[in-house]
Amino acid sequence: MKILAIDTSTMLGGIAIMDESLLIAESRLNVKATHSERLMTEIEHCLKQSGIKISDIDVFAVATGPGSFTGLRIGLSTVKGFYYATGKPIVSVPTLEALAWHFPYSKYPVCTMLDARKKEVYAALFKWEGENLIRLMSETSAKPEEFLHNSLSVTHDNKLVFAGEGAALYRDKIIEAMGEKAIFASPEKTVPSPANVAVLGLKKAKAGEFSEPASLTPMYIRKSEAEVKWSKIR
Repeated sequence: MKILAIDTSTMLGGIAIMDESLLIAESRLNVKATHSERLMTEIEHCLKQSGIKISDIDVFAVATGPGSFTGLRIGLSTVKGFYYATGKPIVSVPTLEALAWHFPYSKYPVCTMLDARKKEVYAALFKWEGENLIRLMSETSAKPEEFLHNSLSVTHDNKLVFAGEGAALYRDKIIEAMGEKAIFASPEKTVPSPANVAVLGLKKAKAGEFSEPASLTPMYIRKSEAEVKWSKIR
């Protein structure tokens, strides 16, 4: 089974192509161009260099957020286009869960954070139980200090592994709240990975957990700025 995974949750967008035993290709770009300008070009490049046609792909995976509102829409629109063109199924993968897969079998809980703007983070808390990644706190949008306070009450003052652009942005606040109990991921592990989306996507595909394209929507968590302004006008 071959899977093509797309993650456009953050500025570091990318794609991965994987089968059940091997990562075939992965491309990640942190550039100023929008995902709409570069995504299809990168998909075409990876397929061509891998000697794979889009018709060879058995399932498409997409990171559904939280994250960039525009980026998430672009990623979902792309996989839906592939679905309607090929008839191949789609699986959806939460962005923060995919990020936590950087740390398999971690002895400490893993807190993944993305910048949500407005001095908030999108965050979730996970722990490993054997080969399973368990949610301790579901995805939410909150002030960093608020989420940290709730995390410490859940983990009973344990050490935590932090990853994500939100953790990098609010590193000082995290250290102030936790001191040496805060463990920060190295740079290559603190960013989303399309390969992780592919791994989780394969697991879902094998379990038959496919998404219905017509009803598949991004995990926004909170309203966009445009929606907030519109609700005020109404």
